[in-house]
Amino acid sequence: MAKNQKVNHSELSNEDLMDHLKTETERLRKLKFSHAVSPIENPSQIKIARREIARLKTEQTKRKKQAKA
Repeated sequence: MAKNQKVNHSELSNEDLMDHLKTETERLRKLKFSHAVSPIENPSQIKIARREIARLKTEQTKRKKQAKA
């Protein structure tokens, strides 16, 4: 995801939400690997990626609960 780009997760379609989740998960994996090999310049990127994944999963759970209701 681009720097300083705000995404309203509630406006995304289910497919877009899954794509963003997959992309962020892959980004987090790469960041962790890079940090393990040699320290990355800005380690707070890991925290930002984790939080973005949590937001995406929260929206996904919210939609599943609404579908059941």
